[in-house]
Amino acid sequence: MFLENTVNQKEQFGWIEVICGSMFSGKTEELIRRLKRAQFAKQKVEIFKPAVDVRYDEEMVVSHDANEIRSTPVPAAANIPILADGCDVVGIDEAQFFDDEIVRVCNDLANKGIRVIVAGLDMDFKGNPFGPMPNLMATAEYVTKVHAVCTRTGNLAQYSYRKATSEALVLLGEVNEYEPLSRAAYYKAMLRDKLPHMKVNDPEEIPNQDSNQNA
Repeated sequence: MFLENTVNQKEQFGWIEVICGSMFSGKTEELIRRLKRAQFAKQKVEIFKPAVDVRYDEEMVVSHDANEIRSTPVPAAANIPILADGCDVVGIDEAQFFDDEIVRVCNDLANKGIRVIVAGLDMDFKGNPFGPMPNLMATAEYVTKVHAVCTRTGNLAQYSYRKATSEALVLLGEVNEYEPLSRAAYYKAMLRDKLPHMKVNDPEEIPNQDSNQNA
């Protein structure tokens, strides 16, 4: 459970908070919520996002439900420290698109007394850990994993299934390109993609090996 610390009374060190999950899970929404609370408290806040992310707006960080906050697009993680000088809180969206330098940058900022809030996809469309996110999660004081709702089963979704045929690791998109799926739905969808002519049964329809041997 995430308990929001807003002031570090005893030490001149900050901390790192990571918000992760699949597409459509509310990562950016939660990032914006925390940043706006800090702004309301008159803290100096700066928000950054990768310059490649221009889906909704070139400068604004925008959630899927159109909630937004002004940000600074940067081409690389190395640009962030200079722009974040003098801040109380730094927000970073779509962290998975940054280079590995983002891990050192976030830790350096935290060591200087800054609260760093990072949001990003924890897995890519193939179900593999995405870019620098695993290392960010490992070094963060707080990790919040949020979930979408599976469009096929109604269960919690943690996978971002790509409906588009592109194999590129970075493919910006929305509901036309991606679909949040549960583990079972994702497994079946990936299996169908590999074996399009094969009938794929639901997990509950697959016979248990032990049952077959005892029959």
